[in-house]
Amino acid sequence: MSEIVISGYYGFGNAGDEAMLTAMIEALTDVNPAVRITVISGCPADTRRRHGVASVFRLNYPEIIRILRKSDLLISGGGSLLQDVTSDRSLYYYLSIMMLAEKLGKPVMLYAQGIGPVRGAMAKGAMRHIGNMVDLITVRDEGSRTELKSLGVDVPPIHVTADPVLALHQVDKGIGRAILKKRDLEGNAPLIGISVREWKDWTYYKTTLAEAADRLVAECGARLVFLPMQWPDDMNIARRIADRMKQPAAVLEEEYTTSELLSLVGNLDMLIGIRLHALIFAAVMHVPLIGISYDPKIDRFLETVGDKPVGTLQNFTADALLAKVRALWPEIRHPSRERAARIGELRQKAFRNAELAMALIENRKRG
Repeated sequence: MSEIVISGYYGFGNAGDEAMLTAMIEALTDVNPAVRITVISGCPADTRRRHGVASVFRLNYPEIIRILRKSDLLISGGGSLLQDVTSDRSLYYYLSIMMLAEKLGKPVMLYAQGIGPVRGAMAKGAMRHIGNMVDLITVRDEGSRTELKSLGVDVPPIHVTADPVLALHQVDKGIGRAILKKRDLEGNAPLIGISVREWKDWTYYKTTLAEAADRLVAECGARLVFLPMQWPDDMNIARRIADRMKQPAAVLEEEYTTSELLSLVGNLDMLIGIRLHALIFAAVMHVPLIGISYDPKIDRFLETVGDKPVGTLQNFTADALLAKVRALWPEIRHPSRERAARIGELRQKAFRNAELAMALIENRKRG
């Protein structure tokens, strides 16, 4: 039996990160059903309840050292853990967990990380020093490998794979259909989902999204629903955008599990997203998607599916968004075979992360 410790942004109610953990656990146990997983979490009780795995508090270093001592592998990931744009404190925290494992003689794997941006001189130095100490790195896109190379991380093997969430098993659409029925969101008119987030208290994108949403209802006859990926933050920003609208739009106000959100997305005819994992959920459930960029990770993901963002939070326009919706409209009834093929390839690459993790353990045991 193999023991794996996973370090990441878990236990904070972010649906994208919780979906990532779900996908990692699914993939690792698919490869080795006997694997035992312990997650370092901001809320161990919530992680145990959601995912059915052991969990310890992220600042309980004595307990973290105890579980690392008996582990066969530390996985750091996935997600955008190693960057200093949102916070340099979190960057140093995740690097400190990796350093602990290294000091205890345990192999360390960066699992499908989205690397950067790393801007501070001290942060770059820390990334270079600790990054070159780990045993294996997989990144979710080519841009992340380029970022690692620019930081001088070139000792461990680096594999370009895909975001772990792309390996999630598809779910029954009936779950989401029941949630939508309770909100009177059933009907023949196309249902478009919108996933938003707060970003630096900017106003422009909120006003522009409200204008575009009004036009989607008036000009395309669409029904609109805002889906919260991080609760309650996304719900609150969705309400503020909906309040700027003249046309009706529903805001889902509850906190949903990964399965419920996947099922909800599967019932959409199209998704417009700022949140990365909302876009990935749409890809998993084969729903046409449109991304608005606030971070290079959005651009990188869209590039992997043969697309690009409609603009950034600072420069996209209602006209451009409506034009993109109209261009994608035929895919509601006739999905793109080319995009489906790309997503199929990405799902295989996402599963490759787990295969490489288990191979690293086996190689260390044999060595």
